[in-house]
Amino acid sequence: MSFRIRLLLPLLALFVVAVGYPLAFSFYISLTNYKITNRFDVKFSGLDRYADALHDSAYWSALTVTFTFVLIAVFLELALGLCIALALQRQKRVRDFTRSFLLSPMFITPIAVGLMFRFLLNQQLGVIPTLLSRFGISYDFFGPGRAFFSIVLIDVWQWTPFMVLLLLAGLESLPRQPFEAARIDGASTFYTFRRVTLPMLSSVLVVAILIRGLDALKVFEYVYAITRGGPGTETQTIQYYVYNTGITFFRLASASAMAYGLLAVVMFLVILLFRRVERARRS
Repeated sequence: MSFRIRLLLPLLALFVVAVGYPLAFSFYISLTNYKITNRFDVKFSGLDRYADALHDSAYWSALTVTFTFVLIAVFLELALGLCIALALQRQKRVRDFTRSFLLSPMFITPIAVGLMFRFLLNQQLGVIPTLLSRFGISYDFFGPGRAFFSIVLIDVWQWTPFMVLLLLAGLESLPRQPFEAARIDGASTFYTFRRVTLPMLSSVLVVAILIRGLDALKVFEYVYAITRGGPGTETQTIQYYVYNTGITFFRLASASAMAYGLLAVVMFLVILLFRRVERARRS
């Protein structure tokens, strides 16, 4: 056994214990009728739990809510993050203070952010609804038809700084020669942005969207801390639905099958995205 392999053995052992075993065990129980309340009468059921998930309308509703959330939140974070990154790139004074201040929300624990906005936006006790009421505006941020967009805005508030961090690093790493050539040729600011900045920044944009999109798929803390999936099922994301199925109703086998179904969908989308990026790079 070579010296390099021996150096990697502790890391591989840690990976197997921390990642491999939970994945293997959850896949095993997804093929059984395993329940927390009936752990000693486990029977193999094949793909029955996966078939149940495919015929579960609540599961598909939670998936729809989750992917809608990801599309809207990531798009807003990308647009705002790019605008802020472009502004910060041009900033000359107090750059370090501005950047550290703007990046601070992403260092707060998501569950703490959820609890913070739960009280800030509470219709009876919240500071923001109280201020709005002084102007004659009565708005329930977590009422029907509004709770979903409130959760989206909370996510945008916390994770736009992450987009700013990635895009600002990408912007500052771009070579200056193409921009100088465009300026000499008399290109407008918008034309330079559209024809020079965006094409050169495309790989960074793809990485930012991919990382943030995968992270947004895991949204759970805001829903758990604020709405608990309500009103109705308006904010019931797939992570919260899987949590309810496995922990609240003790159906761990069904929850595992749902989680692996989501994993298969996400892997399929990631492979498609990488293939498209590779195709674009070759062309």
